Amino acid sequence: MFKVRTYNQISAKGLDRFPRENYEIASEFNTPDAILLRSQKMHDEVVADSVKAVARAGAGVNNIPVADYTHRGIVVFNTPGANANAVKELVASSLFLSSRDIFGGMSYVQGLTDMTDAGEMAKLLEKQKKQFAGCEVAGKRLGVVGLGAIGALVANMAVELGMEVFGYDPAISVEAAWRLSRRVQKMENLQSLLAQSDFITLHVPAIDATHHMINAEMLRCVKPSATLLNFAREEVVDVDAVIAALDEKRLAKYVTDFPVPALLGRPDVLLMPHIGASTAEAEENCAVMAADQLMDYLENGNIRNSVNFPATKMERNGGYRITFCNENVPRVLGHVLSLLADRDLNVIDMVNQSRDDIAYNIIDVASEPSDELLAAIREVDGVVAVRSL
Repeated sequence: MFKVRTYNQISAKGLDRFPRENYEIASEFNTPDAILLRSQKMHDEVVADSVKAVARAGAGVNNIPVADYTHRGIVVFNTPGANANAVKELVASSLFLSSRDIFGGMSYVQGLTDMTDAGEMAKLLEKQKKQFAGCEVAGKRLGVVGLGAIGALVANMAVELGMEVFGYDPAISVEAAWRLSRRVQKMENLQSLLAQSDFITLHVPAIDATHHMINAEMLRCVKPSATLLNFAREEVVDVDAVIAALDEKRLAKYVTDFPVPALLGRPDVLLMPHIGASTAEAEENCAVMAADQLMDYLENGNIRNSVNFPATKMERNGGYRITFCNENVPRVLGHVLSLLADRDLNVIDMVNQSRDDIAYNIIDVASEPSDELLAAIREVDGVVAVRSL
């Protein structure tokens, strides 16, 4: 029986994926096998040695001490793409909100509380509506920075809206490239994309390479009439540089899902309370994906959508399964295979993958491994964690 500890409110649709004859789900376990969470900050949480995996029902994992968990052999999963459509739709609404003063117009109408005559109101609005005029997005140029699951959806959507779309992503995957419309023009560098775009939307993860990707230097490349949209992560944008660009009229508008006090009250800024993935459908999709990934790892040792371990999958072909992770250094796998050979344990199939400083192995053997063998594997220099499935 596997025990899964939950943090935050996880969608019932995701929790229902766990068959109750094999899983116990609760928020109070002290020694769970796995953790399923959304936004809970884990940096100060004491995590038991029993924990083998942590799944984040969402894309970002900055609330999880990934490096520490890696050293402990804990696999960290996320759910890329599960909330992509929700974010895409919010970006679409933000394009319209920033190109036409829809919010300003609605606020103006709501402020006419002293008026009681519908005819007079209609005359006033006909006279005043010109102050809320804007432009259409069709025919404008959209620059999409980051062409992963969300970025690709945004780019394709913008093409269908009649926009000319530029894309920049130096690390685009083959899978993402296949999803992208042929009409999206690939840019060789960020500066070129910024210089040509009327609207710029960011869809990159918060990693060292993207910290303050949009900074004072990059903002010098943009058109004074351009609008910048940040629905990626707060850390991707240097807010002070954005404020300076807005003050100096080198940037027209800033739209973001990551408000900070310094941006409040500005007519050239549209702020949203981090609602990019806040739809019932997105929460369900994230929870279902996270649950499925946890189950496949706990039951079969397979890894999909991990942020710290290599993607590894091997079909079950009978026999017994051993999995272990180790420091990515020479001779560890060879030493483990020698231990199996010394005990006349026949290997049916195996797979070995590595990612940065960690390696992960799945080995199917013909007979059940003994506790003594598993203990011997744990003692191999460089081995971090061992499981028998």
